[in-house]
Amino acid sequence: MTKSITMHRAGDRSLLIDLPTHAVAALTANLMTGPWAARLESVVPTSATVLLTLHRQADLPELQTYLGEFARDPSEVTATLPQRRTITIPVVYDGPDLEFVAEQCGLAPSEVIDEHTRTEHSVAFFGFAPGFAYIDGLSPKLNLPRRDTPRTSIPAGSVAIAANQSVVYPGDTPGGWHLIGRTTTQLWNLEETPPAKFNVGDKIIFEAAGGER
Repeated sequence: MTKSITMHRAGDRSLLIDLPTHAVAALTANLMTGPWAARLESVVPTSATVLLTLHRQADLPELQTYLGEFARDPSEVTATLPQRRTITIPVVYDGPDLEFVAEQCGLAPSEVIDEHTRTEHSVAFFGFAPGFAYIDGLSPKLNLPRRDTPRTSIPAGSVAIAANQSVVYPGDTPGGWHLIGRTTTQLWNLEETPPAKFNVGDKIIFEAAGGER
């Protein structure tokens, strides 16, 4: 790890962890599936922090020790993690912003599709709306800021990009990302357990499904 994590008390049973972005997924996966899973009430990752809430305040000192071990040698506490799942998302690349993205990036629309499908992506964290996964791994050739004017409603299944990430909209929400395609894959379903299709750390493969411009 390039720098040690920093721990901050956040109430009687919580810790806010500052850590490098690239380590968020590993720590989150470890805490949600490893020996601490049953002792944590919630694990909430963002781009560079993880908020941990315990069931019992008495476990805080032991958790802090465990996190210190992670900071010193993350390989020791990630060695027993289950293998990441690989989830393929079929995408029809016909989004309303595809040509704009191509023009801004100096590429043909077909090259935008190639760049998006050839890169290995992974789920970094969740936020904004239920099932809304921020997916790292976007090709640097497609790095664009978000739209100047967000849309007021984006249909579920829309595949979009901004900065160094991709997203798949789980429901009809506002949004300022560039829409490059759509998928029929459902990311949030309350009738399933868990309702979210993705987990932090999952490897995502975007696959062209035909019908592109």
